[in-house]
Amino acid sequence: MRKKSFTLSLLKLLPGLFRLSRKHPILILVILGLGVGGYGYEVKIARPALLYQGAPQARDAKNIDTWFRTLRNHGFILGYSDLRGNPLWVEYALTPETSTKSLKRPNRFETDWRALNRVSHESYQKSGYDRGHMAPNYAMSHLYGLVGQADSFLMTNVTPQKSKLNQQLWQRLEETEIKQFAKKFGKVWVITGPVFSGKVERLSSDWMVEIPDAFYKIYITEVSPGKPSIALAFLVPQTVNGKEPLAQFVTSIDNIEAQTGLDFFAELDDRIEAPLEAAVKPQSWGLQTVGKKSQ
Repeated sequence: MRKKSFTLSLLKLLPGLFRLSRKHPILILVILGLGVGGYGYEVKIARPALLYQGAPQARDAKNIDTWFRTLRNHGFILGYSDLRGNPLWVEYALTPETSTKSLKRPNRFETDWRALNRVSHESYQKSGYDRGHMAPNYAMSHLYGLVGQADSFLMTNVTPQKSKLNQQLWQRLEETEIKQFAKKFGKVWVITGPVFSGKVERLSSDWMVEIPDAFYKIYITEVSPGKPSIALAFLVPQTVNGKEPLAQFVTSIDNIEAQTGLDFFAELDDRIEAPLEAAVKPQSWGLQTVGKKSQ
C-alpha cells in the first residue's frame, strides 16, 4: 500500500516539475548545476581525501560478490556490499593521538539510512557473533571526535566476529596501530575488511548478513622524498583463541588481494606497487616488540 501511494505521489509530482521547468528554466538549470557540482565534489575532492593511492577496486567486475557501493563517513570511507551485509573494505588514516580523553561509548549501533538491506543492531542478537567494528571506535573517537565515533557505530561499518577475535586479538591490533604504528611513522593508512571462503554462511538471526571466514588489515606509510612507502599486512581467521602473537598472521598484500578479489593502491606506480605488495617484511614495524607489549 505504501509503495503504491509513493508511486502515485511521484506521478503527480512529475507534471508539476515539467510546468516549473517551462516557467523557470534558469531555476532548473541552477538545481541541475548544484547536483552536478555536488557529485563532482564528492568524487573528485571528498572521497580522494580519505583514500591513499586510489580506491580499492574489484579485480573481476563481473563477480557480484565483490560489488560494493562507496560510502563516505567522517574520518573513514568504505565499500559496502548490500548483498553480503558487510563492508568489503574500510579505509582510514591514523596519526598520533593529541588527546587521550575518551568519549562515552554508545550503547547501540545504528542502521545506516544508505543501506538497502536495513541491517540493524538487532540483526546480531543471539547470533553467537559480536558486532565487529572495522573503523575502530577508539581511533575514530580520539582522532575525529563525536561525529567520527557516531559514524563508526553505523551498521555499514560492522561485520560478524567471534568474541575471542573481536575482544582479544583484533583489539590488540587496533591498540597497536594507533599507539605504536601511528606514533612511529607519524601517519599510517589502514585498509581492513572481511574475507569469505566461498561457502556462504549467514547469521541465524538475520539472513542478510554473511559470516566471514577471516579478516585482513593492511598498513601503509606515505611516500616522502627519499623515503618510500612500506607496508604490513595481516590475515586473521575467525578461529583464533585470541592470545596468539600478532606476527603469526603476517602475510602479503598480494595474498589478501587473491583472497578478497580486490585490488588495492591501484594508483601506485607499478614499479613500486609490485614489490611492495609481494613483500612480507614486518621488521620495519617493530612487530615483535609491539606484539609482546600488546598481549
